[in-house]
Amino acid sequence: MTLIADFDARFLLGIAEIDTVHRAFAALVNRLDSADAATFAAGFAELFAHTEEHFSGELALMRNSRFPATDEHHADHQRVLGDLHRFSRQVERGRLAMARAYLREQLPGWFALHAATMDSALAAHLKATAAATAGE
Repeated sequence: MTLIADFDARFLLGIAEIDTVHRAFAALVNRLDSADAATFAAGFAELFAHTEEHFSGELALMRNSRFPATDEHHADHQRVLGDLHRFSRQVERGRLAMARAYLREQLPGWFALHAATMDSALAAHLKATAAATAGE
C-alpha cells in the first residue's frame, strides 16, 4: 500500500531542495509500510536520521531567509522528531507495533497537512525572497 500517494500532484512545492527531500521522505515511509521486521527496524532508523537531516535543512532555509513563521514551523518539526525518537527506542527493543501504527496512521496525515500549510508557506516565502533579490 502507498501511504503517501500522488506525490508529484499533491506535494511538489517548486523549491527543488525541499521537493527532493520530501520525495525521499515519502519513499521511505512508503517502503516501510510493507517491510518485514528486520527491514522495518533498519528502515525506521533510516527514516529518523533522514527526518532529522530534512528538518535541519528546512530550519537553515527558514533562518537564512528570515521566514516569519520559523518558530511555529520548527516546533512542529520538534514534535514529530520527539515522536520518531520515542518510537525508535521501542523499535530498537524489538517492539514494532506502535511504530508501525504511527507510520501508517499518523505520519502520512501529518505530512500532507504540514506540506500543504507550513511547507507551502515556506516555499512561497522563499520564492518571494528570491524574486525580490533578483529584482534588486
